Amino acid sequence: MSTATDSERKQPAWTSPGAQRSDISPLDLDDYRSSIELDQPFLAPPPAPAAVAQRLALVDQLLAYWSAEHGSASAGALSSYHDKRQLLRAWLTTRGPEPLPDAFHDALDRLLQREALDRGRIDMADLPRLPDDWLGLGCDPSPTAILWQGDITTLNTDAIVNAANAQMLGCFQPFHACIDNAIHSAAGPRVREDCAQIMQRQGGVEGTGWAKVTRAYNLPSRYILHTVGPIVGSDRLRPEHEHALADCYRSCLDLASRVAGIRSIAFCAISTGVFGFPREPAARVALRTIGEWLAAHPGAIDVIVLNVFSQDDFQIYQRLLLDE
Repeated sequence: MSTATDSERKQPAWTSPGAQRSDISPLDLDDYRSSIELDQPFLAPPPAPAAVAQRLALVDQLLAYWSAEHGSASAGALSSYHDKRQLLRAWLTTRGPEPLPDAFHDALDRLLQREALDRGRIDMADLPRLPDDWLGLGCDPSPTAILWQGDITTLNTDAIVNAANAQMLGCFQPFHACIDNAIHSAAGPRVREDCAQIMQRQGGVEGTGWAKVTRAYNLPSRYILHTVGPIVGSDRLRPEHEHALADCYRSCLDLASRVAGIRSIAFCAISTGVFGFPREPAARVALRTIGEWLAAHPGAIDVIVLNVFSQDDFQIYQRLLLDE
């Protein structure tokens, strides 16, 4: 699982029309939800067999498409399942969003479903809750809140939040340790295809603080909320960075409230990876913004999961929650 929460801002080989424009407005949900069949449940196929030999045959089948697309037979030089699976993952990471054949998707979905079983599935009912009225919201009923350290791609929630980049097509660097890469790799290339459709309709890059939603396909969650956080990097943290980060949380919550199937959301620590937002100020912004939104929209969301990867992040949230 990744140790950072943002993908590198690399230019992919494929870009949507007008991708370099910055004078556009965010595309509304109603302008793309039908084109990506957002409201149609994803019917996952049966998982591939657990036996390595049978999985290897499936990977060979998928790599045959890679060989045909590249005019290469170099995959034949690899013998182990691990090496061939890594090649498949690297190719899918660097490949643009051009649609893949249904037969390819079906075979890959079976493999990804098996890998999801291997990673395990974390049900919210098994996780400890924070105390009622966890932020002093005074909501009735108070939304359930969970602080959890672990792999967000294993979490069974209605939606998870992905810290995306402005191209909104996922990370194009193989094996890069970012949450964008981890989520796209585990969910499958259908997510990139959906994001490409959205970006084509929008006509330009995604603005900081905006959000889009896609289905989650081969993840335990049903939806992915994609948002682009502010880049702090080596700069001094400024109020506009905090305002932009707050916009990310608000945009995700606003968008989730418009999708009937989203009643629980798992937030990653947006912008705290290679985007360089200091972790404690980021956690303060997250808690304050989520709390204010929930207080203004009672009953809109049932469960909030604050998902962190590192023990340091977990302790920061613990300390801030105790101070509330």
